[in-house]
Amino acid sequence: MPSAVEPALQHRLRRSELGAFLRSRRARITPEQVGLPLSGRRRTPGLRREEVAQLAGVGVTWYTWLEQGRDINASEQVLGAISRTLRLDPHEHVHLFTLAGAPEPPTEEKECSAVTESMRAMMTKLEPFPVTIRNARCDLLGYNRAYNWLMGDVDSIPFEDRNTLVQCLLNPELRERLLDWEQNVPRSVASFRAAMAEHVGEPAWKALVKRLKAESPIFADLWSRHDVNSAAIPIKRYRHPEAGLLTFRFTYLYTGRRSEILMSTYTPADEETAAKLPASFD
Repeated sequence: MPSAVEPALQHRLRRSELGAFLRSRRARITPEQVGLPLSGRRRTPGLRREEVAQLAGVGVTWYTWLEQGRDINASEQVLGAISRTLRLDPHEHVHLFTLAGAPEPPTEEKECSAVTESMRAMMTKLEPFPVTIRNARCDLLGYNRAYNWLMGDVDSIPFEDRNTLVQCLLNPELRERLLDWEQNVPRSVASFRAAMAEHVGEPAWKALVKRLKAESPIFADLWSRHDVNSAAIPIKRYRHPEAGLLTFRFTYLYTGRRSEILMSTYTPADEETAAKLPASFD
């Protein structure tokens, strides 16, 4: 009997977590982000349930039941539509499928709906300045060719390892490129801990902390200090194997009032750095 009860309990817990996850992601999307007009005073932060249902092409009652954690089936196509409507990043997309009990989507379907076509166009137009798009968990959601050149073939990094904190702490080749590494890493870990205050119960965040504590003694030590710091690092220096010393200032742009999706632009801090940037990346 216990073996039959345990899976049932896990199923209910996943359904409850699914509802909480959908509500949290719905709350962070504003109507204007999805092209809906603002009409009067809104009690609900973010989108209403009926708005998500309409945009995803599902019934309002059915979507309400899904948020309530009821035991209903959701096809992969419907889950994909909800993911696109809520602009989930690839990691959130996989998390949605897991909670719903659906097969994990193949890699080619992990396209990041959190990064819009206009944002991709901006990244291209800003070249040769490096540009990245990240979420609060430091997952790298998008980048341009200039960033790929600066960091050294980011394209070859496996999907699950495209996290700036993972690369900073566990990639020795990247560490060689990051001048002032010893000074900046404690601030990065403290910033990550501050961001985690809004995500303490989320499995993806806990899994990342567990991995970094196991694989990086430096992270384990810094994490044990409980330092927090939400201030961004305004300037960074890099040692490029061909271009030499490069110094950049950072401009940060959030994609919405409640969004955690952050676009970072690396602007040359001096004329020497500007002159060293490639004219093209063909």
